[in-house]
Amino acid sequence: MSTPVPPPNQPYDGQPQAGNPYAAQPGQPGAPTGNPFAGQQPVGAPFGGGAPFAPVPPARNNVGLGILVAFVAALVAAGVYGAIIGATKHEIGYAAVGVGAIVGFAAGKLGGRNPALPVISGAFALIGVYAGQLLGEAIIISKQLPLSVTDIFFDHFSDLNKVWKEDSDFISVIFFLVAAAVAFSTAKKTAD
Repeated sequence: MSTPVPPPNQPYDGQPQAGNPYAAQPGQPGAPTGNPFAGQQPVGAPFGGGAPFAPVPPARNNVGLGILVAFVAALVAAGVYGAIIGATKHEIGYAAVGVGAIVGFAAGKLGGRNPALPVISGAFALIGVYAGQLLGEAIIISKQLPLSVTDIFFDHFSDLNKVWKEDSDFISVIFFLVAAAVAFSTAKKTAD
């Protein structure tokens, strides 16, 4: 509501002026002033029920959770990387970069800004690339021998590791380094 403005050069005493049909008549209550809803508390949501709840904030700055999720992400990414190697019979560099990115993203998003997380995620990316390459070798070998992938991986691990060492070259080392660097930088960039 606006405050009435007196005509120029007229005194204003805050009372209704003559000729106003809405002004209080003698003996009747005057028009209400101010906010008629002042001092009242809101009741419920617009369509019933209680007040809406604020969403739960995501878990952040939890180093233990960041490490756990980074480790699980390394295992999952290793499985995908191994399946790609087993299907194509080649190491694919972008997949190794993807392992590092997934591990670093998981560590940074859930672990927060702890300075140890980028280093730990880099180490987990190395483990993920190594496990993925071993799994890929096991898949390739299982197609040539009458052994399952799990038999090769768990019962003949030393033989599998020898085959992996023989097949490894300078490019394999580059994949390891790139995956670790990507995990480190991704964990730093995604930390909240």
